[in-house]
Amino acid sequence: MTEHEPMSENPINDQPMPLLDHLIELRKRLLWSIGAFLICFGICYHFAGDIYLFLARPLGEIMRQKGEQPHLIYTALYEAFFTYIRVAFFGAAFLSFPVVAMQAWIFIAPGLYRSEKRAFAPFLVATPVLFLLGAGLAYYFIFPVAWRFFLSFQSPAGDGNVQIELQAKVSEYLSLVMKLIMAFGVSFELPVVLTLLARVGIVTSDMLRRYRRYAIVGAFVAGAIFMPPDIITQTGLAVPLILLYEVSIVSARLVEPKRVKTEEAEAE
Repeated sequence: MTEHEPMSENPINDQPMPLLDHLIELRKRLLWSIGAFLICFGICYHFAGDIYLFLARPLGEIMRQKGEQPHLIYTALYEAFFTYIRVAFFGAAFLSFPVVAMQAWIFIAPGLYRSEKRAFAPFLVATPVLFLLGAGLAYYFIFPVAWRFFLSFQSPAGDGNVQIELQAKVSEYLSLVMKLIMAFGVSFELPVVLTLLARVGIVTSDMLRRYRRYAIVGAFVAGAIFMPPDIITQTGLAVPLILLYEVSIVSARLVEPKRVKTEEAEAE
């Protein structure tokens, strides 16, 4: 509830419910979420081949530029099948997220004040948008640069040289792609997390500015932990994280309680 909004003008709009009714409501929201996920899983499994080809397109384009025939291999009879299952699961998580988020909102919204609803609603929209931006950065920028770098270590046969050729497995390629997409997508949620923490008063914009140097080091540490052991993808994650941290400082300044802003102004 905001400092300038009386409680009578900021109702919680919640009706007392027995614990059993809350559990029934929770069960209903979970069933809607699971149903949405299963429907999306079925659709994604039907198009799993097309989705995988879309994920493999950056690698295929780099191979064509090098005059190679794009190809991936699998070495176990069941490998391709389970790879398609993982593709379908990955795609279903993407498609069903808006429904799952909406069901979670329907469950918790009655217990929030009107001002709290207005405060949290923008973050429901920003969360999937920022995740898609992060995933898009990984797919359209990081993938081409990283794959070109990795393919540069191939060595053609001839003149007594031993041929070194990439024989990428479908499961290993999917694991790497999913890891990169998830890492970039989740990392782009940094402004949402820090802005929410500022909104409830746990952190302040002044605090974020003071810890900027540690955040920069942390961004490169996160790149080293979550990315493959190459400087390209690690820097490709660290630099956006640093920029997003700067965005978080500005957004935290806009949403932090007025009391905090007044205290900081007096301290200066």
